[in-house]
Amino acid sequence: MIDTTKHQGMRRHLVEQLRTKGITNEDVLSAIGTIPRHLFMDSSFESHAYQDKAFPIAAEQTISQPYTVAFQTQLVQAEQGQRVLEIGTGSGYQTAVLALMGVDVYSIERQHQLYRYSMRQLSKLGYHPKKLVFGDGYKGLPAFAPFDRILVTAGAAEIPNPLLDQLAIGGRMVIPVGKETQEMILIVRTSAKEFEKQKHGSFRFVPMLSDKN
Repeated sequence: MIDTTKHQGMRRHLVEQLRTKGITNEDVLSAIGTIPRHLFMDSSFESHAYQDKAFPIAAEQTISQPYTVAFQTQLVQAEQGQRVLEIGTGSGYQTAVLALMGVDVYSIERQHQLYRYSMRQLSKLGYHPKKLVFGDGYKGLPAFAPFDRILVTAGAAEIPNPLLDQLAIGGRMVIPVGKETQEMILIVRTSAKEFEKQKHGSFRFVPMLSDKN
């Protein structure tokens, strides 16, 4: 598959949809308007790639709805040059959004099939995260902490303490928490032992997996 002018036109339309839904961060909108989402999906879904919907990918996972990607990315407020930990590489699409925004992305994927796929696809398309890891997202990446931002792209039953530990003071973490449906939680670390939490609406994500699953 290639990226045609038709695809580019569909992306522009998608960006306008996201604006009407309340996405205002121009860096986020620019990334979504630039990245060929159809190249992160099975070719059978190509004609639907720029609808604001989630679609199945390998290993019984999904590529998130573009609005969800934009909402989480806007909420986490990632800025150029920051160190960002992504939990759940998945197809690599969210990773590409962050990389295009100029942050240093460290991403963990629990499913080996998706880890191999996203590593190959990101490299082929010219998006270069700082590090891609096959491992348990609940444990984070302590060797590379602290992180300015942490973005979790799967539904966690609870907020993992190791991720709180790895968040820099002043840092922001966005994580969907819950079982059937999830509440989007923004966590801001205000001191070594204090965190502020805000709720930002209900979403549906695939479950976040650990080595115990």
